[in-house]
This record gives sequence, structure tokens and C-alpha cells, in this order.
Amino acid sequence: MTKQNIIIGSDHGGYHLKETVKHWLEMNGFTVTDVGCDSSESVDYPVFACEVAQRVSRGEFPRGILICGTGIGMSMAANKYRGIRAALCNDLFCATHSRAHNDANILVMGGRILGSAYALAITKEFMNTKFDGGRHRKRVDQIMKAEEKWGKK
Repeated sequence: MTKQNIIIGSDHGGYHLKETVKHWLEMNGFTVTDVGCDSSESVDYPVFACEVAQRVSRGEFPRGILICGTGIGMSMAANKYRGIRAALCNDLFCATHSRAHNDANILVMGGRILGSAYALAITKEFMNTKFDGGRHRKRVDQIMKAEEKWGKK
């Protein structure tokens, strides 16, 4: 596993799982920037999704992690940004293929869907899996072209 800087964020529904994932990342040599939230008090998920997505989009971080109750809202918000391929992964198969086939750069998980142990297994899989390139590169390039054509920020 290549150690790298990671940015992580959550809303209140993902707060406890975010803290668990953050701790695991730090214990495994990653440098983690946590943009919040800082408690289980109700907050608006787009604030945190947009912060993570903007900073990955600008190249400040190679990858990010977002966690909300289901992961749906965070993935929708994050995917509004140019160059972001946020993948909602609530199982290992999706974590592997989102990286290998889609070169996903933000892992999104559901804090109310996953137990801690399985979420850590998904995180490890996402962080360890490399993009396969090859025929998949052409498809990722098509996504990037669509962003240019349709004016994604």
C-alpha cells in the first residue's frame, strides 16, 4: 500500500465511522486531513462533500473519503466537480472495481449501512487497488471528455 495524503469528511450520519476510518488510516501511515464534521450533531452533507471534492479536484490530494448515512448524498454532491470519480462502495467488489476499472478518486461509504470492520476492509481494498488502465483508460477518458463538453466545474 502506497502511503499518501488523504482528505476525509463526513456528515453526522457518518461521523463515528469517519473517526474509525481516520484512526485506521493514521495507524497505517497515511497523513489524514479531516474537514469535519466534528460530532454527531446534525449538519448539511454538501458542505463536507464539496470541500473534499474541490480539494481532490484541484490536485491537493490524490484521493478522498466521504461518509454519510447511506453514502448517496455525498456521492451525488462530490461528483459535481471536474475530475472527480466518487464511488459509493458498500462492498469489497465495488471498492476493487471502482479503482481498477474506473480510477475512482473518492471512496464514499454509508455510515448507517456498514459495520466498522467491513468499512475498514473496504477502505483497505480501495487504497490498495491500482487502476488497471488499458481498455479502462479509454472509458475514463470518455467520462473526462463529457465533463469538458457539459461544463462540469
